[in-house]
Amino acid sequence: MNSLAQKVILVTGASRGIGAAVAQHLAAAGAKVIVNYAGRRADAEATVQSIVEKGGEAFAVRADVSKPDEVKVLFDASIERFGRIDVLINNAGILIYKLIRDTTDEEFTRQFEINVRGTFNTLREAATRLADNGTIINFSSSTTRMMLPTYGTYVATKGAVEQLTRVFAKEVGARGINVNAVLPGPTNTELFLVGKTQETLDRLAALNAFNRIGEPEDIARIVVFLAGDDAKWISGQTIGLNGAMA
Repeated sequence: MNSLAQKVILVTGASRGIGAAVAQHLAAAGAKVIVNYAGRRADAEATVQSIVEKGGEAFAVRADVSKPDEVKVLFDASIERFGRIDVLINNAGILIYKLIRDTTDEEFTRQFEINVRGTFNTLREAATRLADNGTIINFSSSTTRMMLPTYGTYVATKGAVEQLTRVFAKEVGARGINVNAVLPGPTNTELFLVGKTQETLDRLAALNAFNRIGEPEDIARIVVFLAGDDAKWISGQTIGLNGAMA
């Protein structure tokens, strides 16, 4: 069994959606979980409460991962509470649907600041502060394997995350740390559903082999495996979680 008992795991952007599902599944597997959030405190506390009610250990820490000083505080608080961090999961990110021609400078910068700089900031901190033989899982997107109008800036940010993943895997391998990226496809979350008609959802579902939209649990179960010791020989990889969509 790939138990996570006694592992301390930091999940960024874990107040809702896939991040919350990941945090809950990790806790169910025995991990102690730090639920990071940027602005949705009530949702983060609800995620913590759901873990605690089931006998798990978790606490919430507010930090904007795009800001280096706040990332340092996030690591400080996590290590002060649990003594170390064994696994870092970079889930925090944003998506703004815009054609490239219509994307403003502010929208371009905001996506790069959170999706790329946020991942960079946590990796830089983890380079010296993640426990030896630890694990890092970065979130990219299956849209990097497609050519979808209105996703231009977003896939550019996620392409950067994938390259950071590959290089960082080589940089920290000497400490026994493995680093991978997961690439979810369309997933049934509140954020994903906003503005989409049933026709759109049906069309997206038809792109994969199982003719359905993914569920947060589909992603969370794979992240639980990658966070465990059974996956230590996997490193520097970008793993599609999309039901054969791409």
